[in-house]
Amino acid sequence: MIHKVILADNQSVFRTGAARLFAVEDDFRIVGQCDDLPRLLKAAGSTPNATIVFAASLQPDISALVRSAIEVGSTTTAILENDESPQNYVAAGVRGIVHRDILNTELLRCVRQVGRGETYVQKRTAGGPTGFESDMVAERVRDRLTPKELKILGLILQGYKNKDIAEELKNSEQVIKNYLRSIFDKTGVSDRLELALFTMHHKILAHAASRANDSKSSATSSLLLN
Repeated sequence: MIHKVILADNQSVFRTGAARLFAVEDDFRIVGQCDDLPRLLKAAGSTPNATIVFAASLQPDISALVRSAIEVGSTTTAILENDESPQNYVAAGVRGIVHRDILNTELLRCVRQVGRGETYVQKRTAGGPTGFESDMVAERVRDRLTPKELKILGLILQGYKNKDIAEELKNSEQVIKNYLRSIFDKTGVSDRLELALFTMHHKILAHAASRANDSKSSATSSLLLN
């Protein structure tokens, strides 16, 4: 059975990572990618017999999206933020519910089940990966990264390229590349995509990167970063 998939997410790194994951599986075919709500709604109403994997961050009218999908024989799977409740999505008829920290194998399992007409809700366990205190890996990585490296990590999560990061932090691209090599070594990943996905799987680290850039934003209102 071939599962047709529409990916809709305004987080380009997550969408790209998911697309790469599905692309190497023989039973999946990506028939559309959307980065905003209007594209999602258009694809949902015009692509029959597909599984629509959409991010809650796009803030669609859930019931309307589900109805539109059902009209063309499609199903829906929602990607929720890690601390978001699935209740409204289940009530609206979304067949698959996962969170951003889902493992690759579990995401594949979810979309396969939903594509067969079944339901799938990712299990969340107390003290699991959503609890700050439990993620020792993320704590170790966070503590190894310098404040500047955390700022760079946060910008990568926002979709910045090396050139954009260099401009934002008033450094050269070569300096940013040097920082990235250090970050890769400390996190045990080999490229930007792996780094971003690793960070999104570890909430403590994602939170630290976000906080680093929050402080950057307030600081740069009155001075330039070195």
